[in-house]
Amino acid sequence: MALKLLFHPRTPRKILFVKFQGVFPKRQNQIAETLGKIVGQELLSFADIEETISHPENVRKILPAAEVHIDHFLRVRLKENMPMISMFIGEKTISQLKIVFMQELEELFPQIMKSYVNNLKQDLDLERIVVEKVAAFSSEKLEKMLNQILTKEFRVVEVIGAALGFFIGIVQILLTLVIR
Repeated sequence: MALKLLFHPRTPRKILFVKFQGVFPKRQNQIAETLGKIVGQELLSFADIEETISHPENVRKILPAAEVHIDHFLRVRLKENMPMISMFIGEKTISQLKIVFMQELEELFPQIMKSYVNNLKQDLDLERIVVEKVAAFSSEKLEKMLNQILTKEFRVVEVIGAALGFFIGIVQILLTLVIR
């Protein structure tokens, strides 16, 4: 019953003089703001993103694509755009240039990634995005998602609640018999 009351009733219902509404529908905006702060400040920080994408191991993963591009540039595009210069550049020079460019890129990429994350941080407000998305969630959708994820846990809560209710009922019966 308590689990159902998290989502139901979806719209406020007045029974006698008291208004009832599910916890999530009633406090959806507050939940969205809190979740947005948690995600934006604790779970997904730009510092973590910056550290991950500028880590030397991750930079090395993108260098082969840059190397293919540089190779294509030195062998094809340079000849097309600057035929005079390409006449003086042989295979050995192309290989040496490629090595120098790749060393430079290996140093440059972490700085570029850090700069990119800083720009992204200014342009992308994670907290606001989470708040807007959670606030726009329908109660039905959230309820379905939680049921899919927490079915076993909900069953455990139901069984514990039933056992606890049974135990309290037995204690009340015993107290009633003792008091009489």
